[in-house]
Amino acid sequence: MSLKEQITEDMKTAMRAKDAERLGTIRLLLAALKQKEVDERIELDDVMVIAIVDKLVKQRKDSVTAFTEGGRQDLADKEASEIKVLETYLPKRMSAEEVAAEVKAIVVELGASGPGDMGKVMGTVKTRLAGRADMGQVSAAVKAALSGAA
Repeated sequence: MSLKEQITEDMKTAMRAKDAERLGTIRLLLAALKQKEVDERIELDDVMVIAIVDKLVKQRKDSVTAFTEGGRQDLADKEASEIKVLETYLPKRMSAEEVAAEVKAIVVELGASGPGDMGKVMGTVKTRLAGRADMGQVSAAVKAALSGAA
């Protein structure tokens, strides 16, 4: 079963259970997936679905920060609950050590040295670690690996 099919089944389950909060979040996710398919006239595979879920999680995290700073804890809590639902569709996250090891291996594999090769390394890292690692953490690991290689 593809990830998209799993999300659709989870929506049906949430409907039957009358879990309005979960249902709303899943519907938002399905709408984002459908929008991508219509805009680009493609059929999404699991990698693309994970990228969209990751993007939605990042948006929600930014919103939580903004709402918390703005004194709107009620809205921050709503966004945080949506993050929990969305994260169930992401693969297990890698630890900082695993990310650093993977980045070092990619730097060696590409023969990258110095900050000038950051774009080349990030392009490869993004495709390999999509959805499995926080890209902010990945970027810091790439910078550290390239500054150590210089």
